[in-house]
Amino acid sequence: FNPGDLGFGNGDGPSNTVRAIAVQPDGKVLIAGVFTDYNGIERYHIARLNTDGALDASFDPGAGADDIIWSIALQPDGKILVGGDFTSYDGTGRNRMARLNADGSLDTSFDPGTGAGNSVLTTALQPDGKVVIGGAFTAFQGIARNRIARLNANGEREVLDDQARAVEMKRAQDIISADCK
Repeated sequence: FNPGDLGFGNGDGPSNTVRAIAVQPDGKVLIAGVFTDYNGIERYHIARLNTDGALDASFDPGAGADDIIWSIALQPDGKILVGGDFTSYDGTGRNRMARLNADGSLDTSFDPGTGAGNSVLTTALQPDGKVVIGGAFTAFQGIARNRIARLNANGEREVLDDQARAVEMKRAQDIISADCK
């Protein structure tokens, strides 16, 4: 695999480090990372390559992410979850977590609000559509989440149902009671 050879990825390839790769069902390859262009064409931290390694011009991230993208996860509907160090995507505030449409544009129906308090380094999709993220953060949407969080399909922090909340509150109360003895 050499972007400078005459095979896959003709040309100079990405201008800096690639940190994440995802192969789509059609064989196209999403790359993300530190780079700001691919073969001299601006692509801020994310690009899609055709099966021959050429830049896929139909995937247009606009201004892209304003900082590194560390992770990519593909959804069955073709949408793309990205996590990283960025605080905006194509000029819209998205604190370290965003979802893209299949064409590279921002999916505004996925809104993580204030998002993660630090880097999102890994992203995974559960079979039920919920998103699990991991990284250097200790809060998500202003609520303590120590380096791992689960989000609903629309980007909101998962909120426990009443039964799970009651179990968690009892556990917290037991800890507090034990500390007060």
